[in-house]
Amino acid sequence: MNDLDVIIPNLHWNYTGVTATNRMIAPRIARLASARWCGPDAPDGIETMNFSEVLTLPFKGRRRIVWHARRNNEMMVGLLLKWLGWPFRLVFTSAAQRHHTWITRWLIRRMDAVIATSDASASYLKVPCEVILHGVDTVRYQPPKNRDAEFQISGLPGKYAIGCFGRVRHQKGTDVFIEAVCRVLPHYPDFSAVVVGAVDDAAFEAALKARVEEAGIADRVRFLGERPIDEVPLWYRRILIYAFTSRNEGFGLTLLEAMSSGNALIAARAGAAEAVVTGGQIALLVPAGDPDALAAALETLVRDPERAAAMGERARDYVASHFSVEAEAEKIAAVYERALGRKTLPPPAATHNA
Repeated sequence: MNDLDVIIPNLHWNYTGVTATNRMIAPRIARLASARWCGPDAPDGIETMNFSEVLTLPFKGRRRIVWHARRNNEMMVGLLLKWLGWPFRLVFTSAAQRHHTWITRWLIRRMDAVIATSDASASYLKVPCEVILHGVDTVRYQPPKNRDAEFQISGLPGKYAIGCFGRVRHQKGTDVFIEAVCRVLPHYPDFSAVVVGAVDDAAFEAALKARVEEAGIADRVRFLGERPIDEVPLWYRRILIYAFTSRNEGFGLTLLEAMSSGNALIAARAGAAEAVVTGGQIALLVPAGDPDALAAALETLVRDPERAAAMGERARDYVASHFSVEAEAEKIAAVYERALGRKTLPPPAATHNA
């Protein structure tokens, strides 16, 4: 693929789950093709380019150019440039598990290839697509050599921690997590809880902190806000149990990050949780938006930390063998090749019309 240029746009100024996904896969794509990142938050391992450099690509004798979008605005920019004569093949990755707006549907129909991150996401698409589940960087997200020592670095009280990472908001189920730990932690003084993520609504966070105060565990529940990108893997190594609490999600990459880090996982049935988690030996599944179910699942693990640690070890082994980010990159590269070889766009599919 040495004659192939891949442009990976990241046309969003806030750090989001889409950005995290892009950052994970982009360096692997760069090992397979001449790939460059356009936008903020570029990861190590891939060259960057500004938009003026994008505009010069057609004049450098390279005619095999893929523009890989993950957002509406990125599809719009790629489509506009293609209409103006840039020799782009347009690829779009869809993680959404909802009915798309008319403008999104219109844009997707004009892509040369479409990738869905799960069967659930594919079910909302009305064009042919290929399902490619996300992978995870098992080197970046790996278990600590000594979790007790890592916990001591955290400064949290007790012996163990439960974590919930992601933007602090209703959609992410941060309130479900707080309600569950408020019911469980008073009975288990060895455990603390930590929330890592940017705050979208100060009033929402204030209500969560008030609930923690009411439960009498304010000294054992920490709201850390948004942390530097390189600090997040360290927090996975400091916790024993990870709670994925989203009410709805495109995929939920933190599922894989937590499992790869050797955390015992309790996951709401949202995003790709059911596709990733195959049974209670590697994780526990609970209904989305249900603090009672989450509290019950948490209690089964906090009362038996050794069971939680063993579950985390099995989760790590499972992710390492089934969800390699390198394998994901190879599958995406194969989609690029098929898109470049396609003469015309496919008609809308009769399947995936749910």
